[in-house]
Amino acid sequence: MSTRVSYVDAARLYCIIFLLLIVMLGSFTEDDDLIKKMNPRVTAQASCDEIYVVGEGETLHTISDKCGDPYIVEENPHIHDPDDVFPGLVIKITPSRLRTHVVTKI
Repeated sequence: MSTRVSYVDAARLYCIIFLLLIVMLGSFTEDDDLIKKMNPRVTAQASCDEIYVVGEGETLHTISDKCGDPYIVEENPHIHDPDDVFPGLVIKITPSRLRTHVVTKI
């Protein structure tokens, strides 16, 4: 009889531990959202594909900021006038080319 009680207690303990783990794992997604809120460029760069279709009211400057690609005009030779951007225009995006320079202090 005592072994049956110990199995029930052990099962109860495992269920409690399992539920606590689920709650703890669920809290990590909130941390991920917090990181995205603190750094809006993280979400912006993630939302741009290599092929981008210009939307209503967008300019090359807003797309560059949104996607993290400051060289849109250079990569798209079909854009002759940077001010002549219209909805539906298809452009190539290369976000964050890792052109960051490491600065070391001496």
